[in-house]
Amino acid sequence: MPSLRHRRTTALTGALTVALLAWLPAVSGTAAALSATEGAGPGHRDEPVLGRVLHDPATAALDLPFDGVTDSAAERRLTAVAQNRLTTRCMARYGVAYVRQDPAPVSGPEDRHRYLFGLADPVFAAAHGYDRTAGVPRPPRPEEPPLTDDGLTALYGHRPGEPPSASVPLSEEEARELDTGIKVDGLSVPVGGCRAEGYRTLYVPVRTSLDPTFPFQIAAEAHSRATGDSRMRRVYEHWSRCMAHAGYPGIETPYLVQEVLGLGDDPGGPEAVAAAVRDVACKRKVNLVGVGAAVETAYQERVAAEVAADLAAYRVQRAARLALAATLP
Repeated sequence: MPSLRHRRTTALTGALTVALLAWLPAVSGTAAALSATEGAGPGHRDEPVLGRVLHDPATAALDLPFDGVTDSAAERRLTAVAQNRLTTRCMARYGVAYVRQDPAPVSGPEDRHRYLFGLADPVFAAAHGYDRTAGVPRPPRPEEPPLTDDGLTALYGHRPGEPPSASVPLSEEEARELDTGIKVDGLSVPVGGCRAEGYRTLYVPVRTSLDPTFPFQIAAEAHSRATGDSRMRRVYEHWSRCMAHAGYPGIETPYLVQEVLGLGDDPGGPEAVAAAVRDVACKRKVNLVGVGAAVETAYQERVAAEVAADLAAYRVQRAARLALAATLP
């Protein structure tokens, strides 16, 4: 696969979108065709041998290789709070008092892979269908403190009403070498303002910093390969037949249920709930999550070997970011 040592945060590809949605995503009859014994063997061509295939595991219990380089909800909050502190310190250099509300503390267990294979929780399916927002508290977005024009200039790096700078440094190291020519309180404002400086300080401090989306890129690459694996296609076929027998024909994969059935306008309505209950039941019947997790693990391990040097560098970079975030009061 191509090198992933690109530092600029780019638009997400289709495969990456699948992965972000995933970080967001009773064996009988046909399930016998996907037993742990068969699933563990090599697939077609150069498909990897699988490790242990769990029987109908809960998605919250899955532990995939790239979880170790993907921030948890608590770690994301830690770095969000740290970025607020860095921004506040930067604004103070320009004589501007700026205190932004921190995100709410994380509560409850985390399920990183809740939608990795589509909806998989029978209790949620019966209660909410495909409405992912149901039962999920959405704290209000922190309001920005009121700022003068000078304050806004320091925060965003350009005067109100004027376009932002066309020069976008890749790292904080490079940003410090640039003079925007924009001054507040007699001092030059950093490129992108204090908000950008706080972000760069945490996520891309030096020229050699890897793109902060690196974990999602490699997870997306592994997921893309996994979905094309013959064993994954086979379990999709069994799931699709199960759905057809239940009155939902023509759905090739669990990712297409809402689109094929036209449930987008009412993902939590009675029709969606009925489909979701059957969807999850069919997944459990063919052990889709168990097989899928084994296939996903095998491809994450393969991709990890291919980008071993970058992965090692990113682990160091991530550890430094979390350590810095933990030291900021």
